[in-house]
Amino acid sequence: MGLDFSVVPAWMDTILLGVLWTIAITVTAALLSFVGGILLAVIALYAPWIVRQPFRFFAWLFMGTPLLLQLFLIYFGLIQIGIDLPAFVAGFIGLGLHFAVYNSELIQTAIIAVDTGQMEAARTLGLSRTQALRKVVVPQAVRDVIPPIGNNMIALLKDSALVSVIGVTELTLSAQLAIGRTYRPFEFYLVAAVCYYVINLGMEAVLRRIERRIALSR
Repeated sequence: MGLDFSVVPAWMDTILLGVLWTIAITVTAALLSFVGGILLAVIALYAPWIVRQPFRFFAWLFMGTPLLLQLFLIYFGLIQIGIDLPAFVAGFIGLGLHFAVYNSELIQTAIIAVDTGQMEAARTLGLSRTQALRKVVVPQAVRDVIPPIGNNMIALLKDSALVSVIGVTELTLSAQLAIGRTYRPFEFYLVAAVCYYVINLGMEAVLRRIERRIALSR
């Protein structure tokens, strides 16, 4: 009975490996969600109707269903049609696509808010519509939504624990492995919570630095 943190040091290698996997899946999924959010936003606003509809269905599907179910579909479901993804790949794809849809909503709003004169000026200078979007409109829109997208990235970090259910040995599953051998759930879950908090602080510091650099570049 009682707490015994003396068992923790023997399992720190396992915990730290879980931290590395958590950071890896968070970074890869965040990049996918950012790039995917921009692509989805541009398609939703500017693509022909026949192209927009499948992407709208995709967005509706990912916004209307739980992330856990999406991970199960990607990892356990796709194998039935011959697509066998490693757990890590399925995890970051599921996380990335889920948050790409939410980032897309933010970016669409920001694109609409960009002064239409920006597009007209770019076209007057000889840029095509695609070039004007890529070089003028989208960069301005993305700069305006960095803070809320940053919030989504922090939420992504917290939701990364869900990939443990498909076998990715990230921080939560690493803690569970240690608990299974030591029968000390409070100690290891507390250590995992501290690790998540430290990673979260690091992400917030990076995001604040990005926001400051963007503010100085205006």
